[in-house]
Amino acid sequence: MHNSPIATAWTDIAAAMRRYPLVGMLGWQDVRQRYRRSTLGPFWLTVSMGIMIGAIGVVFGSIFNTPMTEFLPFVAAGLIFWAFISSVVTEGCTGFIEAEGIIKELPLPLFLHILRMIWRNILILGHNLVIFPLVLLAVGKWPSWAMLGSIPGFLLVLINLAWLALLVAILCARYRDLPQIIASILQVVFYLTPVMWMPSLMPKRVGSLLLNLNPIYHLLELVRTPLLGQTPTALNWGVSIGMAVIGWGVALAVYGRYRHRIAYWL
Repeated sequence: MHNSPIATAWTDIAAAMRRYPLVGMLGWQDVRQRYRRSTLGPFWLTVSMGIMIGAIGVVFGSIFNTPMTEFLPFVAAGLIFWAFISSVVTEGCTGFIEAEGIIKELPLPLFLHILRMIWRNILILGHNLVIFPLVLLAVGKWPSWAMLGSIPGFLLVLINLAWLALLVAILCARYRDLPQIIASILQVVFYLTPVMWMPSLMPKRVGSLLLNLNPIYHLLELVRTPLLGQTPTALNWGVSIGMAVIGWGVALAVYGRYRHRIAYWL
């Protein structure tokens, strides 16, 4: 049992999680290095995100003839968390590739580099979340304690993103064309996911089929609906939990089998 691929993978992951102080330090360093000598630092992302939310909210709200009090918070929450999800997936593709030097020189758990990337994006998400209360105030609404209901959903989103980032990091280390393919797939998924359009605008039968088969939609709903004063459906929770169980099973099997080859692929 101790020599099984899943046991090998879990040993590495557990070792990486025990080094959470190092993960935190490296994540902070990545953010600081990226915006070194910048006056606003990571808040440049916040400014650009705010401009994008305002532009898309006004334009598409007018096109869809949707009240701004409903549409603008919907778009704000959707874009903020979509940016987080897509960044974790795309940066996960190069999670091991960008850490090539460290992987070949230091005997650190490989999953530590995935945790570092996720923590870096959580920090950026924290900067972007500042926008949402401002959007609520702009449309005459007030933040409420009910928004804290998005925390359990966010934890489940992180669990799903962790196995997905690990899996794509392994595959992209072996096949270097995959990052471009995954980036193209994410662009398509963005338009198929209700980020800039509301589910109520879709025809009932087509809309239900399109949404229910979209795993990103279910993850997005876990964190967006509580922010909008609503509750995620049982289907949202069920699909997300199912993805976490199946996804981690596949990721652990693949990681345990190919972990020792990753350094040779880089």
